[in-house]
Amino acid sequence: MEWFVNLFANTESVAHIAILYAIVIALGVYLGKIKIFGISLGVTFVLFAGIVLGHIYHYYGMEAAPTDTLTFVQDFGLILFVFMIGLQVGPGFFESFGKAGIKLNALAASAIVLNIVVMFACYFIFFYSQHDITNLPMMVGTLYGAVTNTPGLGAANEALASLKDVFGDNPPQIASAYACAYPLGVLGIIGATILVRYMCRVKLEKEEEALEEEAGAKATQKPHHMHLEVSNKYLEGKTVLQIHNFLNRDFVVSRILHDGHVSIPNRDTVFHLGDQMYIVCAEADYEAIVAFIGPVIEVDWDRQDQPLVSKRVLVTNPKINGRSFGQMHFSSVYGVNVTRVTRHGMDIFASPSLPLQVGDRIMVVGPQDAVDRVAHIMGNSIKRLDAPNIATIFIGIIVGIIFGSLPFVPGMPLMKLGIAGGPLIIAILIGRYGYKVKLVTYTTTSANMMLREIGLVLFLASVGIKAGANFFDTVMTGNGVLYVLTGFLITIIPILIIGPIARRLKFNYFTIAGMLAGTYTDPPALAYANSICSKEAPAVGYSTVYPLAMFLRILTAQLIVLFCCGQF
Repeated sequence: MEWFVNLFANTESVAHIAILYAIVIALGVYLGKIKIFGISLGVTFVLFAGIVLGHIYHYYGMEAAPTDTLTFVQDFGLILFVFMIGLQVGPGFFESFGKAGIKLNALAASAIVLNIVVMFACYFIFFYSQHDITNLPMMVGTLYGAVTNTPGLGAANEALASLKDVFGDNPPQIASAYACAYPLGVLGIIGATILVRYMCRVKLEKEEEALEEEAGAKATQKPHHMHLEVSNKYLEGKTVLQIHNFLNRDFVVSRILHDGHVSIPNRDTVFHLGDQMYIVCAEADYEAIVAFIGPVIEVDWDRQDQPLVSKRVLVTNPKINGRSFGQMHFSSVYGVNVTRVTRHGMDIFASPSLPLQVGDRIMVVGPQDAVDRVAHIMGNSIKRLDAPNIATIFIGIIVGIIFGSLPFVPGMPLMKLGIAGGPLIIAILIGRYGYKVKLVTYTTTSANMMLREIGLVLFLASVGIKAGANFFDTVMTGNGVLYVLTGFLITIIPILIIGPIARRLKFNYFTIAGMLAGTYTDPPALAYANSICSKEAPAVGYSTVYPLAMFLRILTAQLIVLFCCGQF
């Protein structure tokens, strides 16, 4: 049995380290599924499992694993985690700054600033000491536990590790403060969101009715399908291209019935009075198109010269990535029409300027042989999408680390984005513009989540194991109770300020709830908001502010630490 004992006693062996991480991660994931009052801590429980195991080894006078190994796994996990987040939010990051999006993101940024202000206020009220330089960094850990933001904790940890002139080789274990504040942070976000509802005298039924009324206003990209008959005498003898230019609105005529024959039109097809057609356009444009062309009718498409088929084609050919619908010339070159594209579960009108991306599903209408030809060109191979584009991920990580290592203030080498901020920004840019440099960024949702979760649990397990040695001393004999109290204040005060302000700006309560969950990057709070709303408003609010909030949380983590320690 000596070999078995050595698996746990020989802490420098690869087998021991692998088993240590496996135990911590498996135990944490399973315990994280336990719900109390309908709320669970999720994968974050891996941190607490690591703390317990780290404390057990410390109690018996052993080091759970070599510090260098723990630090490497921690940093690599953080890089993988934030990079996959960046790839996920990248496609919608810049689009989130629409008219309402600017207001929501401004509110989210204001809440983040208030979190920091409350943190400093709590520090000066409860912890200020000229003789203990660790108190302020520990409050940073409390801040990120209170806002339930693990990447921010990682960025703050990285900044602390670079301050060897201040702390030597033993920087403050801010994960202890993070762990103290986190559980009540999850509860506080949901509780404060509920309190905003009563402060603003919100009635959920009226909010649902308001969402129904607003549904018709958001139709800029959603496709609308209709059959029309040409009744405008002006259109006699005019081509599709001429009508398109005159209306200055995008639409696709997928088939046309003329003199009893059905055909696939192209830009040079001539309109005649009485022609019947099937048109797809953006929902916001359909009234203008109907008013100009003619009335909506019912059409029998059985009388066609050759069989026409409609088929969803999957874009898997990397050469197509980034090419717009206008550049593809589907109707003139291939004899088919593409009416819409499905991307990330959403139907989007196939306007000429819309770039194709690997993973898109396009609706192609035309003769069977022409549709098959387009499917071959597009790739249409689900197997190609099963394998993640590993090269793109690691190319992005290389560029992200280099970018994060560049000091952005000359003469101040510590002022840099680091291994958290650099890969995050590069991932966002690659996710949005990667197709311009021929990088295929598509990964299935499950692949993205798998890589992201692996990075997260490796990071949490490493942080927990390292913090376990001093955690219980911090809680029992140190300032653990104060970390819990101040963390709760950091959590709820900004919500109770920003929530009513958002309400005064006429935002729907469900949108506000999603916005607050996104600002705190907190999935349990989003789950609560979704549970009380039958519409997508909470998810829209969450996704609108989440990219900027995550970016600001990570970026400000390092800035706060460096400021706290007098580095700028």
